[in-house]
Amino acid sequence: MNHSEPSRDIPAIPALVNKRATPKFSRRTRAIFSYVSMLLGSFSIAASFNLFLLPNRIASGGVSGISVILNTLTGIMPAYTQWALNIPLFIAGVLVLGKQFGIKTAVGSIVLPLFVLLTSHWTSPTHDPLLAAIYGGLGVGLGLGLVFRGRGSTGGLDVAAQIIHRVIGIRLGLAVAMLDGLVILSAGLFISLENALYALIGLFATSKTIDIIQSGLQTSKAAFIISRHPDRVSGAILHELDRGLTRLQGVGGYTGDDRPVLLAVVGQNEVVRLKLLVRDADPDAFIIITNAAEVLGEGFHDERLL
Repeated sequence: MNHSEPSRDIPAIPALVNKRATPKFSRRTRAIFSYVSMLLGSFSIAASFNLFLLPNRIASGGVSGISVILNTLTGIMPAYTQWALNIPLFIAGVLVLGKQFGIKTAVGSIVLPLFVLLTSHWTSPTHDPLLAAIYGGLGVGLGLGLVFRGRGSTGGLDVAAQIIHRVIGIRLGLAVAMLDGLVILSAGLFISLENALYALIGLFATSKTIDIIQSGLQTSKAAFIISRHPDRVSGAILHELDRGLTRLQGVGGYTGDDRPVLLAVVGQNEVVRLKLLVRDADPDAFIIITNAAEVLGEGFHDERLL
């Protein structure tokens, strides 16, 4: 399916009744918000670590998981272990991968253990390992989501995974999963098998929370509409639903005939009305509706602040 020029009567961008000017922020303002997001995220990770994960011996991957295991076996304070691992990994990352890590990764590698040290005296509100895994996973996910929104990194095993990816050629996602898996396996061997299970629960909660922080709770839908009457369908979407659309040029796989494909992005609450409008305009239209995890631009969420 190839892109073609939008028709003259169909705008290529979503239409809005009330258009708002997109705020413009200076590079300095964006940098300030970026570092504030990183610091808040690092604090959330450290607080969740000391309130939930460490007291309940939950080693849910990463350098923090290694620090939990070593603390259990030797009594070494987790912040010292994290510094001892983060700083050499950061240096190795700069040597192997170049200077693209920059100051943000250095800040994450140093500031996060500092927050862990400063909050080490906090008392855990629960000693139920399941609740601790869930709450700790949520807090760590919130923190990592904020760090990622600030275009930063907490360093640690993510750097090691990138080094493995560069040197050996293993896919980055697989390298991250392997390293986290080794940490959780070690927790199962040196602490308990139950601990490994709770660590997996915490890791799952973390990943889902990161997704929510990155993409938001609202899910938009992308609708691909193939119709023999594209003008009628377009008019219904433009004037009745008040959403813009783009016309793509498609070709029938069996007939070889030209088949215009209409692409429209709508909110979750507009899907039913969209389907009814399309059916009224062309009962034989073929509709494909899929999730759009994140939509930026006029009429939708704008994240250009960071």
